[in-house]
Amino acid sequence: MSTNTVELHRVLKSTPDRVYRAFTTPSAFPKWLPPHGFTGTVHEMDARVGGRYRMSFTNFTTGHSHTFGGEYLELEPGKRLAYTAEFDDPNLPGRMQTTVQLREVFCGVEVKIKQEGIPSMIPAEACYLGWQESLELLAKLVEAEIKD
Repeated sequence: MSTNTVELHRVLKSTPDRVYRAFTTPSAFPKWLPPHGFTGTVHEMDARVGGRYRMSFTNFTTGHSHTFGGEYLELEPGKRLAYTAEFDDPNLPGRMQTTVQLREVFCGVEVKIKQEGIPSMIPAEACYLGWQESLELLAKLVEAEIKD
């Protein structure tokens, strides 16, 4: 079974801690991860090595959902995280792995994302488009400085 890999790179005007928390906070993850036109629901999130998460993306136009989940493999606050993902849909087989590296830079945080094992029936270009939209939403979440 062939698979796809995508790699993304961004610099955000934020901190490594804020970006890390966006990946590990149950209420933050669905705010930015679903690409445009989708809503997200976190069903479970145990953000610790060996812990699991489950969530779903729902197409806002059609109402069709894809549920997926996986395990946290690495969690180094403010620096790195890695997690797996498997779709519940048997037509989307395989186990993906996403690795996120964070590095503080003079103007914010450098974010490098590598997603491997994407099922071959999902075109790499569609993954890039979805991640670009997700990262746009991530920037809006983590770059905002709102004082209480």
